[in-house]
Amino acid sequence: MDQSLIFDLDLINRYDKAGPRYTSYPTALELHEGFADPEYREHIAYSNAQGGPLSLYVHVPFCDTVCFFCGCNKIITNNRKHAEPYLENLLIECALQGALFDKSRIVNQLHWGGGTPTFLTHAQMQRLMQGLRQAFNLRDDDLGEYSIEVDPRETDDHTIEQLRAMGFNRVSLGVQDFDPAVQRAVNRIQSEAQTFAVLQAAREYGFRSTNVDLIYGLPLQTVESFSATLDKLLTVAPDRFSVFNYAHLPQRFKTQRQIKEQDLPSAQVKLDILQMLGKKLSEAGYVYIGMDHFAKPDDELAIAQREGKLYRNFQGYSTHSDCDLVGLGMTSIGRVGNAYMQNVKDLESYAYKIEHGLLPVFKGVELDDDDQLRRAVITQLICHFDLDFRAIAAEFAIDFHAYFASELEALIPMQQDGLLSLTSTGIQVLPAGRLLIRNICMVFDRYLVQKAQQFSKVI
Repeated sequence: MDQSLIFDLDLINRYDKAGPRYTSYPTALELHEGFADPEYREHIAYSNAQGGPLSLYVHVPFCDTVCFFCGCNKIITNNRKHAEPYLENLLIECALQGALFDKSRIVNQLHWGGGTPTFLTHAQMQRLMQGLRQAFNLRDDDLGEYSIEVDPRETDDHTIEQLRAMGFNRVSLGVQDFDPAVQRAVNRIQSEAQTFAVLQAAREYGFRSTNVDLIYGLPLQTVESFSATLDKLLTVAPDRFSVFNYAHLPQRFKTQRQIKEQDLPSAQVKLDILQMLGKKLSEAGYVYIGMDHFAKPDDELAIAQREGKLYRNFQGYSTHSDCDLVGLGMTSIGRVGNAYMQNVKDLESYAYKIEHGLLPVFKGVELDDDDQLRRAVITQLICHFDLDFRAIAAEFAIDFHAYFASELEALIPMQQDGLLSLTSTGIQVLPAGRLLIRNICMVFDRYLVQKAQQFSKVI
């Protein structure tokens, strides 16, 4: 498979409009409050009847400092004891949910996110992992993909050693930018030494994959400053880079109001940064997986993409399309059976649900036949940059050309612009169209028209 990338500024400028990131289809905006504990139990029963492995996502919402760019659901506190009541409720939820899933279903994927999972003390993390093992069938052979997000500012060699002993074998580090002025502007002061020490420790203790998160478009960033950050990271060569476009939405995220809009780089500077980044990573041997993700050619994501086995879920790209995703903790989102579901978003509601023996789900959406069909189309495009009409037609018993007649018509201008090749048998996304894969997927999204104003720009 050709995993190259072409950066066409003219195309990007013309196609850079708001759109979903497609960590799901339908997107999370379609979840509604007519879906709660009873509906979720029905889909768990359906999921058990289908069988197959599981993926677990655990949300730890606590951070001891606030990063002004952050749009995540988090609770800012310096007191580790504040996590104790939440942890107790989380362990109860693990037991509640675990009792509903067939114990023969092995957990092939586990991810702790936040917030900052390493906000928890070692003893608290051990209790949480023990509770997960009691409630679900976690692997003990190190063959699963068990990952955790860590903050290098509060992670040392001992922490990494402990995480590895608990069963984690993948680690993701938030970096964002090393430039001191940018760090001050977003209230995230993090040294290069802290970051590199965590990466080195992860390798020494046998973590199989290291990922670094970067953000472009932050205040005071320039091409030169971001290039310097990237050069430093390339000397230690993490296995993956996740490079996100900063979406400034202060009307939605209060902490972003601390950022001075006059300090934000222009749209052209953001494009220049992205072009520089793509060029440097390519020259360093990384391949473009899609949607802000780059990986070494021998990384599991790159291999899965070449083999046609890549998938996308709420945590991003994944190698396990066969796993139902169970969300645990406040605000977590799952995909179980033919539905998506989300837990309540605040501590009080979460505690109330758990106290009353209820699954803390407060909204969700059940996928109809059209949703499942379009999800398959969008997933195939966003993961593999191609689509075989015959395979989709056979799987869903449709006439592809008749069902998607208007969508195929809408793709013609994209073909003329060189984003894709459209034939009678399928779609092949060309290197110039890969950065704009969201635009191509949006053609197949029937919910988009009334929701477009709620998404960030694609670039």
